[in-house]
Amino acid sequence: MKVLIVGGGGREHAIATKIAENPQVEKLYAAPGNGGMASICECVPFKATDVDGIVGWARQNAIDFVVVAPDDPLCLGMVDALEAVGIPAFGPKANAAVIEGSKVFSKNLMKKYGIPTAAYETFDDFDAAVGYLDTVSFPIVVKADGLALGKGVLICPDKASAVEAVEGMMKEAKFGASGSRVVIEEFLTGPEVSVLAFTDGKCVKPMVSSMDHKRALDNDEGLNTGGMGTIAPNPCYTPDLAARCMEEIFVPTMNAMNAEGRTFRGCLYFGLMMTPNGPKVIEYNCRFGDPETQVVLPLLKSDLLTIMQATANGTLEETEVVFDDGAACCVVLASGGYPVSYKSGYPISGLDKAGETATVFHAGTKLAEGQIVTSGGRVLGVTATAENLEKAVAKAYEAAEKISFTDLHKRMDIGQRALKEAKV
Repeated sequence: MKVLIVGGGGREHAIATKIAENPQVEKLYAAPGNGGMASICECVPFKATDVDGIVGWARQNAIDFVVVAPDDPLCLGMVDALEAVGIPAFGPKANAAVIEGSKVFSKNLMKKYGIPTAAYETFDDFDAAVGYLDTVSFPIVVKADGLALGKGVLICPDKASAVEAVEGMMKEAKFGASGSRVVIEEFLTGPEVSVLAFTDGKCVKPMVSSMDHKRALDNDEGLNTGGMGTIAPNPCYTPDLAARCMEEIFVPTMNAMNAEGRTFRGCLYFGLMMTPNGPKVIEYNCRFGDPETQVVLPLLKSDLLTIMQATANGTLEETEVVFDDGAACCVVLASGGYPVSYKSGYPISGLDKAGETATVFHAGTKLAEGQIVTSGGRVLGVTATAENLEKAVAKAYEAAEKISFTDLHKRMDIGQRALKEAKV
């Protein structure tokens, strides 16, 4: 069986690593892939957003199954285009991927179907948005409507910062067309939980929960990033909360999308806040999270490719989805200066030594003259598993210390908040 994975980050490396375990997979391809994926995939030089190029190549090379991992190609309709030429794929069609592609759509969906979320208003007029800020209490959250590489969400402590956020999105187009419409919503408090879930539109099978660490610096300080590390499972997410989320959020979301004629098949990501008034949805993603995937998939005992095929052909109910009882921790090694400005092209050493006790997922790397070098903001994700979270965290950091490159930056407190909460 020939499988193509679209994308080239740490998430895609984690997916490729798991799919490679299936004995039926004779050949793995990645478009575009990265320096680490090249060891298990043949990398083909297409941008992940090149729908026509990738679909044409997949057809010419008789690819049996395609995993479309990033949000952009999903929202551009890559799954639709693949299925149109008879190639089965993992991921939602464009009309379902809109659940991430438009925050206005997702907020209105939740309001219409009674799915718990923060109170909000949407605006496509700058003056109306600024006028609304006179009626709210702070802090407040301002979100760009469309995709913005995970950076289009700003928490504003006062009116001045909120006006600046709206101005940056709507007038200065800091996020391009994504900011032409904005959502202004209530600031929720409580522990955050990420839950990825497989769904074929008929049933939902959640994966193990996780906790992301978005800020660039220790103690959750500094700028928001795509994620500096993550742990699984999330100790805040009790069995009672899991049952409540299934009943109040997961199944109702699947049913709401069906009712709208937008059946969702693939991985639906639920960004949740455990508020004093119960769990509420902060955001949906239409795909595996990054770096959540790097701790969730190493704990998956069932075969990933089989599950992905089941979401595509509607047989998820009969398909086993089982996770290990242990824990995982991923520490992201980033380029100094990320998420603002940074330099790339630095050789990376210590990968083999780190790989003896942990799994090193490549995100921003490339092969240059036989050497793995840095090529992005988030460079590597060092993931360790163990029977408990404390040991997983220790193993991940022990392995991460063996890796070096110029300007390497990492947080030193990944998992510490979770360990404290687990002891409370």
